[in-house]
Amino acid sequence: MIERYTLPEMGAIWTDTYKLKTWLEVEIAVCEAQGELGYIPTEAVEEIKAKANFDPSRVLEIEAEVRHDVIAFLTNVNEYVGDAGRYIHLGLTSSDVLDTGLALQMVASLNLILEKLEELIQAIRYQAQQHRYTVMVGRSHGIHAEPITFGFKLAGWLAEVLRNRDRLLKLRKDIAVGKISGAVGTYANIDPQVEAIACKKLGLTPDTASTQVVSRDRHAEYVQQLALLAASIERFAVEIRNLQRTDVLEVEEFFTKKQKGSSAMPHKRNPIRSERLTGMARIIRGNAVAALENVALWHERDISHSSVERVILPDSCILTHFMLKEITGLVKNLLVYPENMERNMNVYGGVIFSQRVLLALVEKGMQREDAYRVVQNCAHTAWNTTGGNFRDLISKDQTVTQILSDSEIQACFDPQHHLRHLDKIYQRLGI
Repeated sequence: MIERYTLPEMGAIWTDTYKLKTWLEVEIAVCEAQGELGYIPTEAVEEIKAKANFDPSRVLEIEAEVRHDVIAFLTNVNEYVGDAGRYIHLGLTSSDVLDTGLALQMVASLNLILEKLEELIQAIRYQAQQHRYTVMVGRSHGIHAEPITFGFKLAGWLAEVLRNRDRLLKLRKDIAVGKISGAVGTYANIDPQVEAIACKKLGLTPDTASTQVVSRDRHAEYVQQLALLAASIERFAVEIRNLQRTDVLEVEEFFTKKQKGSSAMPHKRNPIRSERLTGMARIIRGNAVAALENVALWHERDISHSSVERVILPDSCILTHFMLKEITGLVKNLLVYPENMERNMNVYGGVIFSQRVLLALVEKGMQREDAYRVVQNCAHTAWNTTGGNFRDLISKDQTVTQILSDSEIQACFDPQHHLRHLDKIYQRLGI
C-alpha cells in the first residue's frame, strides 16, 4: 500500500513502480469494498491483502507478450496471490484502475508542488518586508514612470502566488476523483456502492458521470493550472533578468565564488537561472495545449490521450516542482542594490516626477493642457540633453516659477508622496 502521509520525491511518483503500486492499491480497495458488501469472501480479501505483490520487470516481460499493460499487471499479481486472485478485478475495466491510480499520482504530485509553493510564498513575503521602503523607479513600456518600492513589486508577486495557491487547492479537490464503474461507465457489472467505498478508502471522490474513462477536462485543467503557475514564475524570472541588465543592475542573481559566466568574457555574470525558468515555462504551456487536445475522445473512450499523458503529466509535474525550487532559491538569495535604484530613479534630474509638477500647476489654476505642454517641454529637453536636469529646468522656467514657489517645486520631487498608501496594500496581504 502507498503511504500518502510521507511525501516521496517528485520523480519517484512518476516511476513505473509507483504507478503499479497505485494500481495495486486500487485493486485491493475494490476487493475490500466487495468483501464489505458480501460480493466476495472476506477470507479471500484477507488472502489477497496478505499476498498481493508485483515485480515491475516481470510485468514488462508479460506485457511484451500480451501487449496490454493492465492484463500483464494482473497476471503478475495473480502469480503471487494464487487461487484467491480470481476475485481481483471482478466487474472492472482497465480504465477503472488506470484513471483511479492516475488520480493518486496527480494528487501526490500536487501535494509536493503545494509544499514547494509555500516555501516560495514565505521567501517572497520575507523579501517584501525587507524592502518595503526601498525606493526605485516603476516602469511602464520599459520606460521610467513614477517611484515605487522594490517591496511593492514583491507584494505584487506575493498576491499572485497566493492566487496560484488558492487555485491549486481547489484543483486538488477537483482532480481527486476515481471511477470504478466498469466498461463504458454504466456499472453493469459492479455495484456503485463498491465505487463509493473504494474511493473513500483511497481518499478520492467518485466521478459524477464517467464514461469508460474519467473525462479529460479534469486533466486539462490540471496541466493548465500548472502552466499558469509556471507563467507566474516566468514573470518573476523575466523581471529579474531585466533588472539585472548592465545598464540597470538594480538586482542580480546570486553569483557563487567559483561560478563563471562566459567561456570568452571573464566579466560576465549572466542571469542563467532566470533564463532557464523562462524556457521551462514554455514547455509546460505547450503541454497545456496537448492536454486540451486530449479532451475530445471518441465516444465513450479511446486511448489517444494515454500516450500524451505519459509524457506531459510527469514532465509538467517534475518541471513545475523544479521551477518552484529554483525561483525560491533565486528570491531568497537575490542581490538587491538600493544605491543603483536611487541612481536610476534620479536620472535626467528626476524627470519621473513630471506628473507631480503638472498636478501642482493645475491645482494653482493653470489649464491642464498648458501645464502639460510646459512640463513636457522641460522633461523632453532634459531627456534629450547630455546631463539634462529636469528639476533645474523646471526651477528656471518662468511660467512655472510665476505659479509655484521654490518649496512647492521641491515638494514635487519628494518620492515619499508616492509611497503614502502602500501600507494599505501590505495590510491586505497581511505583511
